Amino acid sequence: MYFQQTWMLWGLLAASIPVIIHLLNRRRHKTVKWAAMQFLLKATRESRGKKRLRHILILICRTLGIAALVAAASLPLVGGFFGMGAGKPDLVVLVLDRSASMEAKPENSGLSRRALAIQRIRDAVADLSGTRLVLIDSASGAPQEVPTPEVLGELSSTAATDSAADLPDLLTTAANFLAETPGRAELWVASDLQLSNWLPEDDRWTRARASLESLPQPPRVRVLAVSGESAGNQSLRILSSRRNGDRLELELEIARNGPALSPLGVPVTTTLNGARSTDSVTVTGQQLRFLKTLPTPETDESGFGWISIPGDGNPRDNVAYFAYGPALPVTSGVVAQPGEAADYLSLAAAPDGFGGQTSERIGPDALSGKIVDETAALFWAAPLPAGPIAERLEQFVRDGGQLLVFPPDTDADTEFLGITWSEIQNAPSEQFFILDSWDRADGLLRDGIDGTPVPADRLRAVKRRIPQGDASILARWDDTEPFMVRQVIGKGTAWFIGSLPDYSWSNLGDADVLLPLAQRAVVAGAVRFDSGYLTRVGASDSLPAPNETRERFDSYADASTAQADHIAGVYRLGDRVRAVNRPASEDLAGQIETPAVSPLFEGLSFSLFEDTSSSARDNISRSVWRAFLIAMLFFLLAEALLCLPKAMPRIESPTAGAQPSTPR
Repeated sequence: MYFQQTWMLWGLLAASIPVIIHLLNRRRHKTVKWAAMQFLLKATRESRGKKRLRHILILICRTLGIAALVAAASLPLVGGFFGMGAGKPDLVVLVLDRSASMEAKPENSGLSRRALAIQRIRDAVADLSGTRLVLIDSASGAPQEVPTPEVLGELSSTAATDSAADLPDLLTTAANFLAETPGRAELWVASDLQLSNWLPEDDRWTRARASLESLPQPPRVRVLAVSGESAGNQSLRILSSRRNGDRLELELEIARNGPALSPLGVPVTTTLNGARSTDSVTVTGQQLRFLKTLPTPETDESGFGWISIPGDGNPRDNVAYFAYGPALPVTSGVVAQPGEAADYLSLAAAPDGFGGQTSERIGPDALSGKIVDETAALFWAAPLPAGPIAERLEQFVRDGGQLLVFPPDTDADTEFLGITWSEIQNAPSEQFFILDSWDRADGLLRDGIDGTPVPADRLRAVKRRIPQGDASILARWDDTEPFMVRQVIGKGTAWFIGSLPDYSWSNLGDADVLLPLAQRAVVAGAVRFDSGYLTRVGASDSLPAPNETRERFDSYADASTAQADHIAGVYRLGDRVRAVNRPASEDLAGQIETPAVSPLFEGLSFSLFEDTSSSARDNISRSVWRAFLIAMLFFLLAEALLCLPKAMPRIESPTAGAQPSTPR
């Protein structure tokens, strides 16, 4: 129960007036025992209990009637969202999650979670007549005054977007706004509790909570979790895009929610420079990764398009956009002493028949800025760098390059990116170090898109060095020592591999292991050149510079540029072309568990309401003052009926001819 006019609740004290009057009336009469009345009292003793009960019921009806009248005047609201409240706030600050995941539809509903949340909030604020409403949406992140709750769903700042949400940052923005706004306020959060948007482990929650607690009047926080079962949905996204000669290679992923009990055929429509084609793929599990190759004649220096699947439970994740420019040569660098290892690395970096790929032998001291800027991958089989060379290599990785570091054949105690090499270890006589386990879902030795594994178990080594330091281990020898570790720095990755492709060390030079390992690194490094055409909603390179104009190319959806900062599509920004897609985090499954929400607001007055309804007609609050008025009338009517005098027994007249009794 939530009372908008809490000061009226002081009127409940008036409910004690009937009791006070009753007690005063009892004190007016003094009981005097009179022997002549004892006989009469004894005769009526059996009916005294019924009279007392009747008087008590009359007293209760009078008391409850007054209490119901006061409660009605306090304008009560009921609903799980409000819970037990204390008065109507002067201000409601609404933090609205407009992320792409909020466009998912609950099962058996035609409205998205965002639309349902807006309707619930609109009706709840309408019940708080006179309360000021300020909106902070997850896309713009700026406070906006809402003139009336009726227009909440018509604002452009509550419309659907392809963006992500950052709840810790939004709560900090709300705290800063409230610090400059006096009055009693409540903070309402409407969200689907998407884990990637709430980030419960982020340290910024501590700062956001402290900012709210330090306000002169800390607000009450109410979270509306629009949850429940979702309608069936499949999502499509582009993992990578690469122009390779006369073709464009797109690595795609289709994922579906719910149990994957049977194969699912999904039509995939491709639109490339206005030409449209459709084929079908079969998703047998929760997700399917596949490579789609599109012909791009060399005469077409640039182009764009999109790939889409049929509409389903979330229309915002059914399309992915791409763009491309002229085919660029892919160059890799090999830093190694002349010999077998350098030869194998050069061959794996640019195999015969791989058009557009070249490799270049580079001395450690000849590592120029141009090489770093124009190289997709560097294969380093030399002592770990130090000084200016180490700084240049680290910048290469930060900019998106792929660095594969192999152990040197000479002793060195240098540290690079937190990693050092152990001493050279030799296998026992007539034995080998055998690669025993590796991550088949991640890293350079992952399974292929079609599920084909890399035969890494064929690797045998007689010499090795162990990469030592704090890094992610992607593969291990049979004695559990690390073979491959990974350091992610900025946009790129450094890989440390514990043996050389030299037969005096191992059979790593065999193509079945080294070739996929090297080519995956080259492709990943080349993405930084092609990815100039791919970006995500909200990224800095998806926004026009002050001197640039924006023009939308694609015609998949409304081609207007309204709210374009938050909508996916293909845009020309001045002289640049960018294919802007929703953030990958919006496709991640998982919600923050409801018990984990409360600790995020520890120290604040907090309540959580889970809205699992799919009907737009349901409300999260309901005004019930009329019900209290009806209750008051019922109690007063009951009191009146109880006060009616008891009907007197009818006295019949004596019959004719009867003789009067003779007094004694």
